Amino acid sequence: MRRGSCGWRRGRRVGMMESFARHVLKKESGLPASYARRAVLVCMVLLAPLVLACSDKPATPARTAPVGPAPDSFRVAFETTRGRFVVQVKRAWAPQGADRFHDLVAEHFFDDNAFFRVLPEYIAQFGVNNDRKINEAWEAKKIPDDKVLQKNERGTLTFASDGKDTRTHQLFFNLKDNAKNLDSDGFAPIGRVVEGLPVVESIYSGYGETVNYHLVATLGNSYLKRMFPKVDYIKTATIVP
Repeated sequence: MRRGSCGWRRGRRVGMMESFARHVLKKESGLPASYARRAVLVCMVLLAPLVLACSDKPATPARTAPVGPAPDSFRVAFETTRGRFVVQVKRAWAPQGADRFHDLVAEHFFDDNAFFRVLPEYIAQFGVNNDRKINEAWEAKKIPDDKVLQKNERGTLTFASDGKDTRTHQLFFNLKDNAKNLDSDGFAPIGRVVEGLPVVESIYSGYGETVNYHLVATLGNSYLKRMFPKVDYIKTATIVP
């Protein structure tokens, strides 16, 4: 193990705790050295948070596509807690949105994402990472609006927004034809579900709009799993041939 790594420091800290306990019990308290084992256990319990705080983080998955504009057309396979479905994105529909979605998928942004806002017969929204810092980084990279060239029909995929030129990393699937309400508001679809639409339509919708986005974005999935245990998740989202 490399000196200076978290694992090395954890082992060194444990050894130091044991030596300290033995030293204090023998020299200062006059108690037999056999009592050191109890002291070590106490030290381990009391100081475990400090040791575990230096846990090794898993390696970030490698980017799965080149940096740059998205292909004219590409497919993304979603593996979810409800099953698998596939989306086909066409860059001509919304170039800015297609490029951003391609980047997010390539960076594994959607892995372990929750469908945190699902409204029956309307939309299923996702796109909040489990890491607050990652969310903040993408929120700082807003993209310009695309012209609405396709209708928000059932099965289409569209970026969410808070107004003009505010799209970042949240998207939604249209669970019915929403063109009448969304097209005129500037929501430009980037693609549609081409396989597994029944899977998308089966995503759990019992919580409606009760999930607090800010808490998801800052506390991550721990908040959802504690307060909304039935929420469905994206396991992985991967660019496929």
